[in-house]
Amino acid sequence: MSTKDEQWHWQEPGTAWRGVGVYHVTLTVPSREALLGRLVIPDDDPRQAHVERTALGEAVVNELFVMCRHYPEVRILQFCLMPDHLHAVIQVTRTMETSIRSVIRGYWQGVKKHGRAFSSAVAPELNSGTMNEGHGNTATMNEGHGSFPFPVFTERPFIRPLSRRGQLKAMIRYVQMNPQRLATKRLMPGFFRVQKGIEMAGHSYDGVGNVALLQAERYAPVHVRRVMVEAAAHGDSQPLRDYMNGCVLAARGGCVMVSPFISPDEKRVMNVLVEEQHPFILLADNGFHDYYKPTDALFDACATGRVLILSPWQHDADKRHITRADCMALNAMAEEFSSEK
Repeated sequence: MSTKDEQWHWQEPGTAWRGVGVYHVTLTVPSREALLGRLVIPDDDPRQAHVERTALGEAVVNELFVMCRHYPEVRILQFCLMPDHLHAVIQVTRTMETSIRSVIRGYWQGVKKHGRAFSSAVAPELNSGTMNEGHGNTATMNEGHGSFPFPVFTERPFIRPLSRRGQLKAMIRYVQMNPQRLATKRLMPGFFRVQKGIEMAGHSYDGVGNVALLQAERYAPVHVRRVMVEAAAHGDSQPLRDYMNGCVLAARGGCVMVSPFISPDEKRVMNVLVEEQHPFILLADNGFHDYYKPTDALFDACATGRVLILSPWQHDADKRHITRADCMALNAMAEEFSSEK
């Protein structure tokens, strides 16, 4: 199977691509040029951020509704056009004769035609030297890329089925919040920039967030032991409750908690830290790609300087699940933080 074919087969085992389902679709301008729109942030307030579409952006959105006219089984539940990509949450309401992969492939082909027309239209402007970049100022369109990418949309859309409980609600919120999150990153770039080679407790990390948390006076790990969980499962929940309460009390006392927050009970502790706005350090099992941004509540905590996300490993695009060896290594690193001071 070729590399291109492998990129197209994203479905999980057992997924019914012709039947009823909900899918998240992302179309990206591979060069990351802001060809689809311009982010506007009124009064520097991220909550008011929105994207003003370019003609190409309008065409990309309109093609979604062309797709729905061709396939009445398909509904658009939510979409958001960003300067360099589009997110859409779509629903297949009844079994189709063709697969959703073929439907999205047709959408992509339609979008590519608009991209080719756009490339031809802007070629004279590129030759003259300047064109609006999409960020509120004027710059050379091909700066940093050598030449204008042709065709514009060289990569097929990413499509992912949403089948687990809570995924649809979370994805719709994620799509809705895209402009606000990009605006926050633009206004506070320091907390969202991937920083390399952060040295701590004998390890080198890449990080996103507030590196000033590395100057804290006290650290403590959050590591729920298996013996506590097993005791709770057999009716003795007091040791687990005492430990989790102790973690929260330590954070309230000014201690910066450090953990990969892997187990459900550790995640419950992290949720309390987020809700009560205590600073903490999250050790991640995968590194950061160039356009990484924290999701949901972690994003807000990052924007306000209350979290630092560290990873000792480079980003692996193919990694899906954390291994037991990863868990053990990250928990050991969390312990080393507290012994550093």
